[in-house]
Amino acid sequence: METILAVCIGLALSATTGFRVFTPLLITGIFVRADWLSLSEGFSWIGSTPALIAFAIATVLEVSVNYIPAVGSFMKVLETPLAALAGILLTASFIGDMSPFLEWSIAIIGGGGIASASHAAVASVKGASETVLMSPVVAGIEDATATTVPILILIVPVLAIVFLVVLAIVFLKLYRKFFSRPRAA
Repeated sequence: METILAVCIGLALSATTGFRVFTPLLITGIFVRADWLSLSEGFSWIGSTPALIAFAIATVLEVSVNYIPAVGSFMKVLETPLAALAGILLTASFIGDMSPFLEWSIAIIGGGGIASASHAAVASVKGASETVLMSPVVAGIEDATATTVPILILIVPVLAIVFLVVLAIVFLKLYRKFFSRPRAA
């Protein structure tokens, strides 16, 4: 059960990288640094001083440029591969008690996949919001989600399962809305 929860935590944190790539990494690093969290072997560097400084600088830059609509849209293009990589890293950092093949398969397919999917959904909302000048509101919601959800998941790990279920429902509804064929009469 502990392994399943660790996978869910890694996947849920990976999903939050779709909102802001570096904020979940920074929060995870802070929790590691404060000894509130221990990661799988080989991933303790996430809480190191150089990593925390890099994640903090990247977070500030990422948040600030997203309040400028044109720059924010450009950043979303750059963030697509970064979100996948961050998702892979976060998932792998939580699941170390299994074979490396299984660990990295889950991290790459699950963590990278869910990070990419959540990023694509957020980017599409962000693109639509710029047409109605709602970009700062959407950016604020992204910031709040990317900050509060990882903190809540790391404090109450079972919330990772709840977040993943809610995310699956949202993705399913979006999929049905945009990709389902109209029924013939």
